[in-house]
Amino acid sequence: MFFPPFNQDISRYERKFVVSDLHYSGILQAVRNHPAAFGVIFHPRYINNIYFDSNDFDFFYDNVSGKGSRKKARIRWYDDLTGDIKKPVLEFKVREGFLGNKLSFPLKPFSVDETLNMNVLKGVFAESELPDWAFEVLQHLSPSLLNRYSREYFASFDEKFRLTIDSDLSYHAIEPTHNTFLRRYRGNDFIIEVKYDFVNDKEAAFITNNLPFRLTKSSKYVNGMELLYPQLM
Repeated sequence: MFFPPFNQDISRYERKFVVSDLHYSGILQAVRNHPAAFGVIFHPRYINNIYFDSNDFDFFYDNVSGKGSRKKARIRWYDDLTGDIKKPVLEFKVREGFLGNKLSFPLKPFSVDETLNMNVLKGVFAESELPDWAFEVLQHLSPSLLNRYSREYFASFDEKFRLTIDSDLSYHAIEPTHNTFLRRYRGNDFIIEVKYDFVNDKEAAFITNNLPFRLTKSSKYVNGMELLYPQLM
């Protein structure tokens, strides 16, 4: 599958921490007490994603194996999980190590309900303005997972670093023809992400070293797939 070449000039780092041994209040206190003076920059909201993968789950296995070059394809929208989705966005992510590129394309509105299937999504793609390479990639993919979580947004005082706190995670099976989204798992961990531009990497140690969390390689997509489809492992 052809993805555009990785472009370091528009890339950013994403550092992740999975926190399972602290309450929310302790995490929030650690963020607020950070010497970089993180402050709230946006209201909390729910994020919903439909992930896509090949029939052989290539994206999943590339992540599990720790492959340096990894790809993701998903549809993202905010707030309500089901119903009429007015502003969905198709996203392609390409990662090289901790560096990532993201390409985003607005999609035509559609509904997330029992009638959602690949044919519906193909119609959405056909009615949306997507580049030729994106259409070609999507021909080889199908929905593999739906997930949802609440996100809070912070930025350092100098605005070079963004930090998010994700909580209330849920992972839903998504089927090819008919969906109730009733088969699901909930996650109890908090996921903290620190994001910053490539040019600010030399200052990143100051940010991460002053957080009382352990850096980890975490993927919500991999976590959800392992919970819903343990036979893949």
